[in-house]
Parts: sequence; C-alpha cells; structure tokens
Amino acid sequence: MIRVKFGKAISVALVSGLVLSSCGGGSGSLGFGSLGGSSGGGGGGLFGAFSQPVEKKPIDQWTAEEIYKRGEYDLERGDPSEAAKWFGEVERLYPYSEWAKRALIMQAFSHHKDKEYEQARASAQRYIDFYPASEDAAYAQYLLALSYYDQIDEIGRDQGLTYQALQALRTVIERYPDTEYAKSAILKFDLAFDHLAAKEMEIGRYYLKRKHYAAAINRFRVVVEQFQTTTHVAEALHRLVESYLSLGLVEEAQTAGAILGHNFQSTEWYQSSYRLLTKSGLKPEARGNNWLNSVYRQLVKGEWL
Repeated sequence: MIRVKFGKAISVALVSGLVLSSCGGGSGSLGFGSLGGSSGGGGGGLFGAFSQPVEKKPIDQWTAEEIYKRGEYDLERGDPSEAAKWFGEVERLYPYSEWAKRALIMQAFSHHKDKEYEQARASAQRYIDFYPASEDAAYAQYLLALSYYDQIDEIGRDQGLTYQALQALRTVIERYPDTEYAKSAILKFDLAFDHLAAKEMEIGRYYLKRKHYAAAINRFRVVVEQFQTTTHVAEALHRLVESYLSLGLVEEAQTAGAILGHNFQSTEWYQSSYRLLTKSGLKPEARGNNWLNSVYRQLVKGEWL
C-alpha cells in the first residue's frame, strides 16, 4: 500500500514514475452524495474504510482529509478518473485549505494518468498560478510540459503541440535547473526537437519521391539550418545532394557533399553521396555562392560573421 506524502516527497515519488497499483476488487464507485455502498473488495490498510459500507453522509459533511484520502484510494485501485473528481471536490469545498493545495497537484496528476491532457494542463497551470513559490511548483510545471510531450505521437503532421512541449520543457529547465525535473526535461527536449526534424525529413522524402525537388529541398534545408544538433542532418545533406543533382545544380550538390564529408564521413549517407557525385564526374567540394556555402563556412571553417 502506497501512502503519498506531500511537499518534496510527493514530487519525487510522482516524477520517478510511481506505479499506483490496484487495491483489487470490483470497479464500482461511490457517488459524491454519500459514503455508503461497496467500492470494491480488499479491506484493511490505510484505505480499508472505503472497501466496505460505512456511515452515509452528504459530501459537504466530509472533512477535507476524508475526501482527499478517498481520491488516493481510487488512484491506488487504478481509477484516476474517479480520483480526479474527489481531488476536485477538496478544491471546491475547502478552496483555501492546505488539503486543497495538495489535492490540486494530485488532480493534475490523476488527469494526466487518465490521459486527459487538457484537464491535466489546466490543473497544473492553476497550481503554478496559485502556489508559484511551492516546492511542488516545479513538478506542476514538469507535469504541464508532459501533457504536451505525451501527445506528440498522436498529432500526425500537426506540430503545434510539439512546439508547445518544447516551450514548456524549456521553462522547466530554465526555472528549476537544479531539480530532478530539469534533468528529465533536457532529455525530453532533445527527443522532441529530434521529432520535429524527423517530421521535416518525412515530408521532404515525400516530395523527393514524387520528384517535387524544390519543395523537398526546402524541407531538407530547414533540417540543416535549424536542427543541426539532431540525428537527421547527415541524411538531410545526402537528400540535398540527390535533389540538387536531379535539378542539375551541381555546385550546390558538391557543397552539400563537402559538408557531409567533413562532418559525417564514416556514415552510409556520405558514401552514397560520394558515389552519386563521382558518377557524375564531380567531387565533394565547396563551390559557388549559395546558402550551403554559407553553412560550409560556418560549420567547417568556423566563419560565423
């Protein structure tokens, strides 16, 4: 049986991926009108009182602690949706109490666990607004960022939430640099940033396959110029070699090959680009006065001005 503690302890437990296991029994739940009725088997322990009928009374006669513990109980037995309702009742009935403060962060956590991301963000933002100096404010900000981050794979080609995730993760990193949340946020920031580059590559390859070379080049250029720290730059440079050669723009193709050779010579992408260039009687070298030559001067020669 897990007893969630407050303050710093609650944050550490939650961000560490605390697994709230089910207490067993059925899936029935108590309404807010009374404490009566069966809510699942398995008595005893901290929440044993909720596993069998007890005295009936209206919700407004419950103490804040009783309502809060009922939320904990539902969270433990694997019903975060119901738990969020109970934590919300604490906030509604005892809005200025310490229990309301504790319940609000747990409400945000419960919504997130239930994959109700918009509601999780709303609760987390309220916590940040009401209790900005609290030691759990860092966790609330991290939870808000997660509510964007965990939706990245669900949004198809719409990258709006990915950008919002990056912004929220950056806030965690900058505002709470010495917390465990900042360390996790840095890792997720890099993954989200890489995700944006991957989407640009996906669209670029789509255009390239259909011989829409100009549109493809625009996408690969974004990766080279704006996502230089991601894992997709080598392929983007190779695709630029392919695209420019297809358009007969040999100087751009050669320059892309030169950058690729300098930074990613051991990769398959360079080997493929080298074969394409030599097959056309060319070699990787910086040529002309184009945007890739500017990139070459910056990355290879260190001429940033």
